[in-house]
Amino acid sequence: MVYKFLIFFGGSMEQKKEQQIQIEIDDLTAQGVYSNLAVIGHTENEFVIDFVFIQPQAPKAKVRSRIITSPQHIKRFLIALQENVQKYENTYGEIKIDKNVADKKIGFVH
Repeated sequence: MVYKFLIFFGGSMEQKKEQQIQIEIDDLTAQGVYSNLAVIGHTENEFVIDFVFIQPQAPKAKVRSRIITSPQHIKRFLIALQENVQKYENTYGEIKIDKNVADKKIGFVH
């Protein structure tokens, strides 16, 4: 599978340069992995997100995937994620989160 994206590089609107990029994904990676917990940590120079799957009643869990990225990229990722959640909710309705669960920060450790 190949994705094609139009990417803009540069600072100001006048400096931005358009470039097309092809991103390939192999069959195994395309299947993805399920995660129901994210452990997030950071230093001054990087963010680390571990995606974990916890099985009910199991005493152990396993990291399924780890992403290490820059603070600037994580901020762009956050903005893109917020935009996509908004699009999702505009199409399918609000994603409800149980207040008791949200207050405990279940599913995200930081």
